[in-house]
Amino acid sequence: MLEPVELSLSEAETLLRSGVTGRVAVSTPQGPHILPVNYSVVGEHVVIRTSPYSILGTHAHRTTVAFETDTFDHERQRGWSVLVRGRAEVINDAATLESIHRIWPPRPWASGQRNLHIGIRLDEVTGRRLGSGWDPVREATVRRIV
Repeated sequence: MLEPVELSLSEAETLLRSGVTGRVAVSTPQGPHILPVNYSVVGEHVVIRTSPYSILGTHAHRTTVAFETDTFDHERQRGWSVLVRGRAEVINDAATLESIHRIWPPRPWASGQRNLHIGIRLDEVTGRRLGSGWDPVREATVRRIV
């Protein structure tokens, strides 16, 4: 069995900021939902785009949510995971939206109108990796460079 290694805040944020896809966990009156999303990190927020009528559009605003991104190499039995917990807010300020679109706009893969931007504050960022002798940043199979 491999022992998990806690990532430093710097390592966790580097992996978070280089990612493209993840999952958001949100509580609703019907119970918890975990939804796959494309994302970006701009400033101190994970930013996603969704529909105003989606589960996230309806239930995430002004709540604490969890966001996770990760990568696993099953053949070599190694991987990493970064978890963010923070307050989600609808972003509707024109200057902030302009900044997001200039720096790193999230690009949803799903069809449909996804014009609602939600920012998740980086209140708590933690991460772990499994396996030794490798650099998860350098060996990432998917990496966004801004």
